[in-house]
Amino acid sequence: MSTPASATTIVLVGTTHPGNIGAAARAMKNMGMSRLRLVAPRVFPSADATARAAGADDLLAAATVHDTLEEAVADCALVIGASARPRALSCPTVDPRAAATRVTEALPGPAALVFGREHSGLTNEELDRCHLRLHIPADPGFSSLNIAAALQIVCYELRLASLAEAGDRSVAAAGEGVDHHEMERFYSHLEHVLVELDFLDPANPRHLMRRLRILYNRARPDRNEINILRGILTAVEKYGATLRRRGD
Repeated sequence: MSTPASATTIVLVGTTHPGNIGAAARAMKNMGMSRLRLVAPRVFPSADATARAAGADDLLAAATVHDTLEEAVADCALVIGASARPRALSCPTVDPRAAATRVTEALPGPAALVFGREHSGLTNEELDRCHLRLHIPADPGFSSLNIAAALQIVCYELRLASLAEAGDRSVAAAGEGVDHHEMERFYSHLEHVLVELDFLDPANPRHLMRRLRILYNRARPDRNEINILRGILTAVEKYGATLRRRGD
């Protein structure tokens, strides 16, 4: 039976210091988590990572390395990106406890918690791949958190949510979730149709697709709903092709 902790993958993007990977693995194992994915780490594997893992060597051995964030979260139905910096245009923001609640609601679908580079965090484009932005409300006077410390806070909330879930009720899914790869196919289809309709100018797109991503990521459509939306887009394409043949 899936729990918030067991269903969640931790994704570290562009980690500079291998010791932080080891410390992250230790924080995860403390809270009963085991799924670790790394996106373009500077150094891995590393003796520093193993030393900082302090007994969580099995998580490092099982960790997978990916070239891009999109590849790392392709099978995840819910993706939450951690960012300390406010963004002018961003997906909805949650704190660690609310993030754990969202993961619980998404069960049994797999989820990912994404942490960025030590000095610069996640890029806007990487946050665009996330359904939610995670913000830890630290003291504004000293809000800089080490990756492992930030991760420990979130993993603790997932652990509490898992214990509550196990004690209160069995996990049941409200509907079949849609993974990241399927959502990216939908966004590509949507963008293509909007260009065909002259609603989206590819030479001057502004923030239209980013706003639409935020809208649909907030709604989190299930598989049936995505199939309906893709069907509507296909019908629009066919109707447009018919008009072109008629010369209308």
